[in-house]
Amino acid sequence: MKRKRTQPFWMLMIFCIIGIMLVGCGTKEPAWDSFEGALNEKSFPVPKEANSPDRTTTNVAMDYVRYSLPGLKEKNGIPEPYLDEIKAWGWQEQQKEESGASGVFQKDALIVHLTLHDDYFIVMVPKEKKASIKGLESK
Repeated sequence: MKRKRTQPFWMLMIFCIIGIMLVGCGTKEPAWDSFEGALNEKSFPVPKEANSPDRTTTNVAMDYVRYSLPGLKEKNGIPEPYLDEIKAWGWQEQQKEESGASGVFQKDALIVHLTLHDDYFIVMVPKEKKASIKGLESK
């Protein structure tokens, strides 16, 4: 009889240990080691491990893309490796926000707004600037 009572206890302990291990392994930070161009501005880098489930084009002022990136924390601001990569792609930060969770970057006449949140970030490009630049390039 004693043996039957201890089996559920040990099974419960094993499930708890496995659960704790899965939770601990599931919340890893982004690697910040490989990048590709953003969907709305190909010359602006985004981490390859970021997923873009939606692209919103209904906003008349901004063309923006929301990327999910588990492990990203708004309170930490823009990570240094990501900021270094943005600068390596030729972008210069225009305004330094106090919170550090957003930034405005410029490259030639292009402007990109980057906003970080918990587990996702948004890349925004003003539509008016983008349209006027395309118009100038086609002439």
